[in-house]
Amino acid sequence: MERIAMSQQERDWLEWLKRVQDGVITQRQAAEKMGVSDRWVRKLLVQMKREGDRVVVHGLRGRTSNRRIGEAVRQHAVELLQQPEWHDFGPTFASEQLAKRYAIQASKETVRAWMIQAGLWKSRRRKLTAVHPWRPRRSGYGELVQWDTSDHDWLEGRGERVRYLARLIDDATSRSWGRFVWHDGTRENMGVLWEYLERNGRMVDTYTDRDSMYLVPPRAGESEAQRRAADRLTQIGRGLRELGIGWIAAYPRRPKDGSSAASEPIRTGW
Repeated sequence: MERIAMSQQERDWLEWLKRVQDGVITQRQAAEKMGVSDRWVRKLLVQMKREGDRVVVHGLRGRTSNRRIGEAVRQHAVELLQQPEWHDFGPTFASEQLAKRYAIQASKETVRAWMIQAGLWKSRRRKLTAVHPWRPRRSGYGELVQWDTSDHDWLEGRGERVRYLARLIDDATSRSWGRFVWHDGTRENMGVLWEYLERNGRMVDTYTDRDSMYLVPPRAGESEAQRRAADRLTQIGRGLRELGIGWIAAYPRRPKDGSSAASEPIRTGW
């Protein structure tokens, strides 16, 4: 008996058809499993009586595809690609020009294969860009709390636009507290901070962006060291200092050698 090589999908189809023949499942159930219509299942069952298991094997198996480009066309295209004026054409542009100038319809993938085979194009591996590594979470509860405000139409147009969600979240445990506020301002954020402290206690450090609520921008010509020496703090900065809470700026500071280093706490004056 001739052995028929089948793909996994073809073996699955044959199994469903045989179950229909044995009365285990209905034609509709088989059609749902195979992803085809009931009518197609009935047609396959009729053919199966004549052809046996071969009914599920695609009729074009082993034959040349009708869409395959002829060898003469391929050779003509390669001759054109070898011309000096085409020397700097990439596969995509070459495919477009073959269609435009000579009515040779070939995809950029096909043209790329032709060019590689003829030594006109060298496949290049895509360079992997450096990925910024995730900062590991703090190990203990209360070591670091991230503090931020999200701007979004939370009611999705079904009411007054409450745009801001001010929220603090513990870095080690993801325990959080927040509330919707009308404005992303000092008063609202201080209120959310106070509520968080009442419920969860005082954290060691907070981690925020460099919004003007948290950071007094340096004056013209003033260095970071000079700004710190002046000890100019925002209202939130003074509140954190009174509570003995450190503040960490959101962006990393990069050493001169280009390596990545995490921001160090800015201890707001003590």
